[in-house]
Amino acid sequence: MQSLSKVSEYPSVDQCIGGVAEFSDTQPWIYTLDNPYLHGVYAPTSDELDVAGLAVEGELPSDLEGAYFRNGPNPVFKPKNRYHPFDGDGMVHGVYFRDGQAAYRNRYVSTVALQGERADGRSVSPGVMGPFDYSVSPFGIKDTSNTDIFIYNGDLMSLWYNAGHPYRLDAHDLATKGFYDLQGRQQRRMSAHSKVDLATGELLFFDYGDEPPYMTYGVADPSGKLLHEVAIDLPGPRLPHDIGFTTHYTILHDLPFFHDMNVLRQHGYRVLTFHTDIPTRFGLIPRHGAGSDVRWFECEPCYILHTSNCWEEGDWVVMDGCRSTNPMPDAQPGEGELASMLAYMRLEANNYRWRFNLRTGEVREGPIDDLNTEFNKTNPLYHGRKSRYAYHQRIPLHHEGGYTLRFTGLVKYDNETGQRWQWDYGKGVFGSEAVFAPRRGATANSGEDDGYVITLATDSNTWQSHCLVFDARDIEQGPVARVLMPHRVPYGFHATWARGEDLYRA
Repeated sequence: MQSLSKVSEYPSVDQCIGGVAEFSDTQPWIYTLDNPYLHGVYAPTSDELDVAGLAVEGELPSDLEGAYFRNGPNPVFKPKNRYHPFDGDGMVHGVYFRDGQAAYRNRYVSTVALQGERADGRSVSPGVMGPFDYSVSPFGIKDTSNTDIFIYNGDLMSLWYNAGHPYRLDAHDLATKGFYDLQGRQQRRMSAHSKVDLATGELLFFDYGDEPPYMTYGVADPSGKLLHEVAIDLPGPRLPHDIGFTTHYTILHDLPFFHDMNVLRQHGYRVLTFHTDIPTRFGLIPRHGAGSDVRWFECEPCYILHTSNCWEEGDWVVMDGCRSTNPMPDAQPGEGELASMLAYMRLEANNYRWRFNLRTGEVREGPIDDLNTEFNKTNPLYHGRKSRYAYHQRIPLHHEGGYTLRFTGLVKYDNETGQRWQWDYGKGVFGSEAVFAPRRGATANSGEDDGYVITLATDSNTWQSHCLVFDARDIEQGPVARVLMPHRVPYGFHATWARGEDLYRA
């Protein structure tokens, strides 16, 4: 790797994330490490703020009521080993909308691991790039709770990508209340991208690990009481990232991108391999079905991070999502000991549709578009029911300057026709996962794109961050309102929308 004195010559820092800026609101130790995921828009903030009456360019819609929440990595202490963005301590940013006004607050997710490190004054946990150490963590690495966020049973649930312990956050002040335990469940682990069905209020969740059972699937009622949990038979440890659901089924993922347990046990490193000779499998299980009820459908080898939506059409179950045929792109020369991590984070995926026939077992699959997009979201009122539109983030490929993961534009898809509409954030401006915010009082009969699309963006030319509000029916006109954030908001992972009726009148 290049030294910090030559960091401007290193493209994955300078060209991708706007160079190294001397921020006054960050952890000073980041300047001792030449890692592009610690600088520029990835530089953590050390500030936790509460600010009301934010300045707005344009006009906030009067029927926009609720909050945009986004989770992401924000490390407090200098990492013990090589840093991966999955290692950063979770921080949730919230932008609250009501009566044409906006407020902002951000808080760390006060995980057990972060509490321990604060008490010790240093990082003691190994990271994703290893070596794993099960003497300091039941996961072998630090459970950061930095990945997913959604509202359930009146509070926010914060989750980690690696099936960690869910945390409960107060949706109003973002204070961490502790673990999010489901009444009647004997264990606590839960994967990111568990789902809430707004039509029933049920939580559909899954867990996975390196020891049998390699996956479990369960359902909890709207009050947080466990209704159902079963073991899922898999051939070995896997790293599924998401699930989908319809009115009657949940779709589980068995993907041919996984690690060698012998290497992990003997050397402490998780080495991922994409097995192109193993089909991708999707398992359809009735929502409250037994593990023996799972029906597996084999598809072309691929990896999937995120589904958009799933639904039933007669004998068919349809799943839209983003598909990657190259989940581990080739490492590039000159990237040194971080080469594998940088390659993995250079996400290559495109909008795709799978169809499964429950009567005949037939599978039909194919691309909706070939543009490199991911972090896809749809109208939550339509989850599990037939939908048409999805909102993705445009991700430049390596040859287009995509040295690290970054979002350069918002893309709206009509998944029935494949038509897309785009709005570029601008040169040096990088967005976040966007959410669909239904208009106040909207229902599933109100019109699928009758609402707003909301994201956070940071301009690396000025380091000003904004919350952008788009009319979902016409994103190409650009945002109808820009809310000025009171400080620089670092890059993050996943976001959610909390409706006003769930947030302010819960």
